[in-house]
Amino acid sequence: MANLTIFQFFHWYYPFEDPLWKKVAAESRRLAALGITHFWLPPATKGAEGIYSRGYDPYDLYDLGEFNQKNTVRTKYGTMNEFLAAIRKAHRYKISILADTVLNHKAGADELEKFNVLKVDDENRNHALSEPFEIEGWTKFTFPGRGQKYSNYIWDFHSFSGIDWAEDRKEKGVFSIVNEYGEGWEDMLEDEKGNYDYLMHADVEFRNPAVRDEVKRWGEWFLQTTDVDGFRMDALKHINPAFIREWIEHMKAFSQKPLFFLGEYWNIHSVTAMKKYIDATGGQVQLFDAPLVNNFHLASQSGRDFDMRNIFNNTLLQTDPLLAVSLVHSHDLQPLQALDTPIADWFKVLAYALILLREQGIPCVFYPDVYGCNYKDKGHDGNDYEIVMNPVDGIDMMLRLRRLMAHGAQRDFFDHNNCVGWIREGIREFIYSGCAVLLSNGDDGFKRMDVGKRHAGKKFVDAMGKRQEQVVIDKDGWGEFHCNGGSVSVWVREEAITRLKEA
Repeated sequence: MANLTIFQFFHWYYPFEDPLWKKVAAESRRLAALGITHFWLPPATKGAEGIYSRGYDPYDLYDLGEFNQKNTVRTKYGTMNEFLAAIRKAHRYKISILADTVLNHKAGADELEKFNVLKVDDENRNHALSEPFEIEGWTKFTFPGRGQKYSNYIWDFHSFSGIDWAEDRKEKGVFSIVNEYGEGWEDMLEDEKGNYDYLMHADVEFRNPAVRDEVKRWGEWFLQTTDVDGFRMDALKHINPAFIREWIEHMKAFSQKPLFFLGEYWNIHSVTAMKKYIDATGGQVQLFDAPLVNNFHLASQSGRDFDMRNIFNNTLLQTDPLLAVSLVHSHDLQPLQALDTPIADWFKVLAYALILLREQGIPCVFYPDVYGCNYKDKGHDGNDYEIVMNPVDGIDMMLRLRRLMAHGAQRDFFDHNNCVGWIREGIREFIYSGCAVLLSNGDDGFKRMDVGKRHAGKKFVDAMGKRQEQVVIDKDGWGEFHCNGGSVSVWVREEAITRLKEA
């Protein structure tokens, strides 16, 4: 059975001059050969910023680069036809598609409306700063460029629970919309900012049954139109989990094939909160392992002072590995972004070994860690910065190792604070499979590890090319493996090297 591996096929600063959908089609064969099984693609829908929109400011969910809206037909990533062609090409190489889906809010309304609101404290959204009063706000979406093709639903202030701009007053803030669904916010699982229903733009009101029906209709249309294989769902912390469960169950019932649901529920400090969300949605959503990313960050900043035996402590990978999607970076985490979580370059190869070569979880690989990128932007301090992200050393080989070698039973040797390792015994279906992984965040290290009697008498070499010696496995399946300080060595049978280099 193939090891599932997700590739996030974009980053926050991907240039619109190089249409992404064409690159997806062009790179599908190469990435499939490396062992990628799923592409996570950015939102394909038209955003409020038109050709400059990254898709997280959704305007029209039915416009995939087909209509002249927001001063452009194509999106930042290309046209609808290019999007569909990219999906077909990926499918040709057995790669499944996860479409990024932003359901929490809408932006770029077409018309103003008058309605009553309560202004609330941004740090405690349950605390009203006013009595109800009337404002004029951008809440009516008529989609004049699309007309009523695909859907005739008109979004108005009854479809939203909050907004952040009063046009008539030229006033910014968090305004809770007063309508027939109540003055308050929808119930959320966590009490961050009092209630974290509101995130940005016009917040969708899921207590409105017409809204729920429209989002389900859109899901059906999108699935039929694109033939995607699942969804990455944005900003789940801000959407009532009862609706997410309702929508997922509806989509599963509608679909002609199994669907994969991956959710962004970002909480770096509490795996308990993430488990609570999993329970609330019936265990139907894979979640990014945010606490693991925080552990990687702490380890990379602490160097040899971090105890590597604790790298998986209090993570989703440890507590619920079947629903954990592990990662090192994402568009939200890259430098200069809101959730910027610095992981030192020297540690990235260790982090990728810890997610790619182990049995637990489904790893997600970030675009710049394979292709690199550079960009300029302002930092949180208002200063200008130029960022260069280089590909992670040895990432292609590590992906090949995951595809061909990282199979079979796993045994851990986490018995030293700096040098830890594990083995995968291999399986018959993958000839020469099996590996011994050793890494150190301190000095050069070594460890005796049991790779299994099936490898007795075989010579093992370091596929990462960091160590030049050979290890001969004894009759009981044991060998002494070495790694350099601040590095990873992955030991495989000598006869597997040619296959790895040709893959």
